[in-house]
Amino acid sequence: MTRPRIAIAHDYLTQRGGAERVVLSLVRAFPEAVVHTTLYDPDHTYPEFRDVEIRTSTLNRSAFLRHHHRAAFPVLAPASSQLHIDADVTVISSSGWAHGFDYSGQGLVYCHAPARWLYQSRNYVGGPLYRSPMGWGLALARPALRRWDRHAALRADRYVCNSTVVRSRIMAAYSIDAEVVPAPFAIDTTEPRQPVDQLADWDDGYLLIVSRLLPYKNVDAAIEAVRGTERRLVVVGTGPLAATLKAAAPSNVRFTSGLTDAQLAWVYSHAQMLIAPSLEDYGLTPLEAGAFGKPTVALGAGGYLDTITEGVNGLFFDAPQPSAIAAGVARAEQMSWSPDALAQHMHNFSEEVFVERMRREAEQLLTRDR
Repeated sequence: MTRPRIAIAHDYLTQRGGAERVVLSLVRAFPEAVVHTTLYDPDHTYPEFRDVEIRTSTLNRSAFLRHHHRAAFPVLAPASSQLHIDADVTVISSSGWAHGFDYSGQGLVYCHAPARWLYQSRNYVGGPLYRSPMGWGLALARPALRRWDRHAALRADRYVCNSTVVRSRIMAAYSIDAEVVPAPFAIDTTEPRQPVDQLADWDDGYLLIVSRLLPYKNVDAAIEAVRGTERRLVVVGTGPLAATLKAAAPSNVRFTSGLTDAQLAWVYSHAQMLIAPSLEDYGLTPLEAGAFGKPTVALGAGGYLDTITEGVNGLFFDAPQPSAIAAGVARAEQMSWSPDALAQHMHNFSEEVFVERMRREAEQLLTRDR
């Protein structure tokens, strides 16, 4: 009997983030699958992808677009529609483009969120659309892109998603009832850890943020929460606001980016706790922190409500304001955190559980097709 052909699709592999870690977990679930994507920049995403067969769109011929994927925005929809995948089941990791690839067979979409630029445009650009050229361009393109996006979503045979808030957004955008399959934390806690040079003279016990530096991430509020205090804050990440945030940060805040997994593990293991101040579709970083026994102080909204159980692996504050963040950190410092309860909570979000669930989802589609 011929083995079913499984393919994996993802928007673009040009950065390091939670969605890219999910793709690596899908590769482990389906090790013979080819990964299809619009753009692939091996120097700026996880090095594990170098061991994977990856097929790209014609856009990947442009070094500029590989290094600046946001510049490809005007042409990503037509490029996605022309990227052909021949497989019995295509497992699609998507937050806006990959579900529009031209795949044969069954389509199983793992949705990180309906396209933020289409359905949360104001948050995506950091304010009203009329304030920037990017906003004006998005406003003009949005009606056509929404039609393209909805058509792409409705082609799928099965939709699953990472959190209850994303499930609600999928229903609002596409009228599809998606089942929640929590994304795993995939950071390895057993491998040797590598110190980070920028933090060599800092003792353990700093506060930590791991985030892309975008307006809706509210990293500026966390920086203000420690300004004028004896608390220290490490910010891991890069993005359009990097220069602005660094220029305004006090001396008790340090930035680093481009870390290997061994370095990120070192940063997590030496932190006191994680701060998570953004409105996220899925709360992955609290799981990564929890893998190292560290609690999280998070905004009590969005995807964090799925991955944090208050008093077990973290607690919530009400608004992404410096005073609320500072008060949350003070409360967390007074709490007693149980390592056993935290470890038990983490098992529910392990890669082992995720891999088994996604294999079962693909098998159900194959069985239905037969």
